[in-house]
Amino acid sequence: MKSIKIPALSLLLVLINLFNPGMSLAQSNQSTLRGRIVTVDGSAAGYVNVGLKDMNKSTITAEDGSFLIRNIQPGKYIIKVSFVGLKTQEKAISLSAGENAEINFTLSENAERLAEVVITAGRSNMQVPSIGKAGINPMDLPQSSSIVSSQVINDQQASRLSDVMKNVSGVAMGSSRGSTSENFFARGYSLGSNNYFKNGSRYNSGSIPEVSTLEQVEVLKGSAAMLYGNVSGGAIVNLVTKRPKFEYGGEVSMRRGSYNSYKPIGDIYGPISKNLAFRMIGTFENNESFRNNVKSDKYYFNPSLLFKAGKKTDILLQGDYLKYNLTPDFGVGSLNGQIPTSISRSSYFNTPWAFNKADQTNVSATIDHKLNDNWKLNVIGSYQLFNRDYYSTERIQADAVGDWSRVLNRLQTAEDYYSAQANLSGKLKTGKISHQVLVGTDVDSYLNTSHTFNLKTAYDKINLLDPNKYNARTDMPFAKDSLRTEAPTYRLGYYAQDLISLSEKVKVMAGLRWSYQKTQVSDIFNLISGAQTKGTAAAKADHAFSPKFGIVYQPLKQMAVFASYSNNFTVNSGIDVFDQALSPSIVDQFELGLKNDFLNGRLSANFSLYKIINNNLAQQAQYLRDGITVNTNTNIKELTGQTTSDGAELDISGTIVPGLYFISGYSFNFMRYTKTSGLKGSYIEGERLVSNPAHTANGSLFYTLSSGKLKGVKLGASAYYIGERNAGWNNTYGQTQVGTRLIPMSGFTTVDLSLGYSIKKLSLLAKLSNVGNELNYYVHENYSVNPIPPRQFLTTLSYKF
Repeated sequence: MKSIKIPALSLLLVLINLFNPGMSLAQSNQSTLRGRIVTVDGSAAGYVNVGLKDMNKSTITAEDGSFLIRNIQPGKYIIKVSFVGLKTQEKAISLSAGENAEINFTLSENAERLAEVVITAGRSNMQVPSIGKAGINPMDLPQSSSIVSSQVINDQQASRLSDVMKNVSGVAMGSSRGSTSENFFARGYSLGSNNYFKNGSRYNSGSIPEVSTLEQVEVLKGSAAMLYGNVSGGAIVNLVTKRPKFEYGGEVSMRRGSYNSYKPIGDIYGPISKNLAFRMIGTFENNESFRNNVKSDKYYFNPSLLFKAGKKTDILLQGDYLKYNLTPDFGVGSLNGQIPTSISRSSYFNTPWAFNKADQTNVSATIDHKLNDNWKLNVIGSYQLFNRDYYSTERIQADAVGDWSRVLNRLQTAEDYYSAQANLSGKLKTGKISHQVLVGTDVDSYLNTSHTFNLKTAYDKINLLDPNKYNARTDMPFAKDSLRTEAPTYRLGYYAQDLISLSEKVKVMAGLRWSYQKTQVSDIFNLISGAQTKGTAAAKADHAFSPKFGIVYQPLKQMAVFASYSNNFTVNSGIDVFDQALSPSIVDQFELGLKNDFLNGRLSANFSLYKIINNNLAQQAQYLRDGITVNTNTNIKELTGQTTSDGAELDISGTIVPGLYFISGYSFNFMRYTKTSGLKGSYIEGERLVSNPAHTANGSLFYTLSSGKLKGVKLGASAYYIGERNAGWNNTYGQTQVGTRLIPMSGFTTVDLSLGYSIKKLSLLAKLSNVGNELNYYVHENYSVNPIPPRQFLTTLSYKF
């Protein structure tokens, strides 16, 4: 497929005119109105709607609560301050020609209450993501971001992270190996294990997290290496759990669905004392499946405490525990490298005893200290323990007639992860120039423990097309672990960032990070003899600088055009021709974007273009150090390859009328190899990387009737499209397999319909998912081919107190 070249500047100018056809110059006799809005406890009230009643003049307060409305004709007006879910305030004012008037408001709510109110579910792209650390207004940020709120999660009755991520343009699930985890791709890059966070600290992605109880899911698109070091260039994802409240309340609910699915959820919160509040969330989930013999059960607890250690200091303690047991399921597998469409989507080919048991514990302490009105300090310390116990057959790769020789795999792994970070952020001025500064450091220690088992991997033979052809074994062979390997990794980083406001319309961001990562020599313990040895791989230390630069132009308060450059680094394995450890690959990203906020904050429309280039992709070296002898060792590499990812993303969302919100998005991506060595084992130039769809689209709309005989009725519809993509493996020069290793996958669309009713504190919500009973697959390489769920029914009964 040929790349599509988009004239970025021309397109941005077209969009500017399209979104703002009524731009006009201010007249000299027009007035200006400015002011500040604070809460009853004196805290700034950011992102509050301010407008002139019965006039098409409105804005949204900045993070510090300030607002500015220009070009007002002389006259008498009513100033209206509104915030969804809070009481509206109005004040009368008279403006004379050319006057610069000031008016201030104090909301009756405190800062905590204000923070708890979701502005609107459709404003997901205009909220401040905490994962950005500096608290920068989205209109000032030269980077794309998205937030999926708890309201969207609840309305869609999301069960998995993949249900939530469907609402984020440009992010798509690529595969699910054995159904034990979900792997997402963004802007052509796998998010991998380093790109997931919980409450700002790194989070293990080896299991499927609990999402139904989350406050929100934040996605910062593109490179976030300046803030977090070794992350991929696609995106980072932050799971935000719910916080304690200084008022009593809670909710209990029961969710029931197809295939004997049931899930009770409990959430209770309130004050323990004047300065101490608690919250406890717990749930149990039992699921059978449309897949024969497949089932799962989950236990989840999320306690938290919030301590107000004075007027300027908050200490938040959060913890959660997840126990998730499920049946490993590699789906319908492949026949001679192709998807077997003749096999039923419910067919199961694993053993009856296969298991995957995961336990995950997370504990964190967050200290927020307000130094003064302009500066604050944030410190986070966290610990994570992840254990996985797994025993299963694997890799369903049958021949053309359906014969498959089953093999066994036994895994027992653990991950201990300690991390800490400190962030100092604030505002200052140098003359007339304003600065929003972030300075920080982070450090973490990671220990991976794995066991080696004495196990005969050969098990038996079955036939996928004829179950009666062979007698399948049902016994579970004994497997004894003989070795334990401990592999430690350490990371350290320092970073600084400054958002410089040259004027109200022009802002520049500059940031730089230095990262250090060291992998120690592994310790190997013989569990039979008791001997301890060292691993064969030498210790390896990598360091890299990660700069970020961006410029934002705001022709209107509700509009921003931005351009940015950033990069991230990828740690490589192997050595160069001089027997030295390979340096990290540096990945460059360029982005152009347009952000718009219309109708007093009720509609946002954002567009971005990006290009991501890895100019030093590691590939097998052509020659040895003499420059003459052809290299045949695949471990000897050079940084001379290249991949390129071009793409575009569009998000339109909002709340046009009370009770109705919508979220929609579209993305295009073309990631391919653009430079390879051409040697045996190197990739094919121009070939699209596997697991990356060319197009994705999403749309969701919910409407709750607020009056009349149908008051309390909720209607909803959601649709998701994932386009054509390739599974399997990318082809290489001189590969042993005849023909292509790619498995072309068709695109598919799923539609969900929802219907609910609420009366006082009681609500009932039902969903029919995959209404059209679409059949397609998520494929990991060519051996884990998992059908998407068929049409299913889900309902949730809730009571708030």
